[in-house]
Amino acid sequence: MKQGLVLPRQKVGLVWVSAIFRTQILLYSFLLFTFLLSPIAAGAVDITQQLHRPINSSVGRQSRDEADSLLSIGEQQYASGYADKTIVSCLRALELYHLIGDLKAQGLTYNLLAKAYVQVGSLKEVEDALRRGLAIARDTQDFQAQIFVLNNIGTFFLQQGESAAASKTVEDALAIAHDVKNIEGEGLSLSNLGLVAARLGDYNKAIKLDENALIFRRQTGDAIGEANTLNNLGDAYLASGNYQDTIATYGTAMQIAKTNRDRTNELRAIDGLVKAHSAIGRYERAFDLLEQRLALAEELQNLREELKSFESYAQLYEQQGNYLTARNFYERAIILSRTLEDSKQEVQLLDQLTEMLQMK
Repeated sequence: MKQGLVLPRQKVGLVWVSAIFRTQILLYSFLLFTFLLSPIAAGAVDITQQLHRPINSSVGRQSRDEADSLLSIGEQQYASGYADKTIVSCLRALELYHLIGDLKAQGLTYNLLAKAYVQVGSLKEVEDALRRGLAIARDTQDFQAQIFVLNNIGTFFLQQGESAAASKTVEDALAIAHDVKNIEGEGLSLSNLGLVAARLGDYNKAIKLDENALIFRRQTGDAIGEANTLNNLGDAYLASGNYQDTIATYGTAMQIAKTNRDRTNELRAIDGLVKAHSAIGRYERAFDLLEQRLALAEELQNLREELKSFESYAQLYEQQGNYLTARNFYERAIILSRTLEDSKQEVQLLDQLTEMLQMK
């Protein structure tokens, strides 16, 4: 899923949920326990335990400034690819916001926390964070929060393969955004509906929705949102075989992301460009981009992104018939998967390596 959970840039608050949506939440809760994402980090801390553990006097004197600072740090950590550190910052911020009774700030923090839990594969904690954020949004009756929370839930439905439920949920968000003239929410909702269309294989519809979403994204000056939607659009162009527009769109996304130090979208744009250039035989350019990708992953000290870079190198060398070098990169990726204790990824890489060696 390319469009991750999204945080509103303004105050957080409410949500009204229909009976249909509550039914979807029940379905989603069931799916959370049956669907497995790659486990990047284990042993996530229970939120209730964090919020209700005894708070000593020194913690009780912590100011709102500290909580706000922790949330800001968490956002920066997430943008840099450090989801595990984001979780730590958010849980600490939640303690302080709980102490001072700021419900809206808690809602904002839960949204970021849910995004981070997605990245580390802690699905039970994702469900808990979304449920708590939704309850706060309902209590505070803020329509902007309704828009963003519904989009977050819709994103999860799509990740679980529930395209119809995702579409209905995001359409509800779009209707609210349109009614209250929330331009940011309209851009986000249209972008997510473009993802649904792409998942269903309707790339022409996806392109139209993403192009429309860009209009709203640019009106609000949301650079990160714009880069994300551009990446979605690039995905649709790539799937439809329009390589010229694919390269131009990913290229714009990469530049915007780089300017704003949005590492998530920058890495994603590079991945798209590598696929597009290699598809039309521009291997030199593809290797240049992979070099940039690996350097960025090393700068971030992000082993998972290094692993992805090695895997991309292996696949590209394999595509060229350079099996010896491809094997070297597969083996380096396998070593990192073991370091990360990601057995699922390790098995997949071993299968790819075995298949390549059998075809030599």
